Amino acid sequence: MSVHESGEMYLEAILVLTKRAGFVRSVDVSEYLGYSKPSVSRAVGILRKENLIHVDKDGGITLTDAGREIAEKIFERHTVLSQVLMKLGVDEQTATADACKIEHVISDESFRAILRHQNQEK
Repeated sequence: MSVHESGEMYLEAILVLTKRAGFVRSVDVSEYLGYSKPSVSRAVGILRKENLIHVDKDGGITLTDAGREIAEKIFERHTVLSQVLMKLGVDEQTATADACKIEHVISDESFRAILRHQNQEK
């Protein structure tokens, strides 16, 4: 399944917020990402239609198995890329911002190579 970068950002945000608080609503996603409530509402509708999230009657958002798989992949990329950039001397704020951009466009092959390299250094 192909999800656009914005969809990946929403899924990753839902994963992070779920880990932090356990219960996630659209307003939480809006605050976390700094996006307007109408934008989040539209994205939630699209993600629900694509069966990547479930929204219960109380407005709680949970990831489906497919949504969780995508979110965890993006979160792992974000974490690893941030760490690699910081090891190279990039300050944390810049490394995190750059990792957020790179995580959506890097190929699986290139990311696996970075993981292999990182694991060899340990």
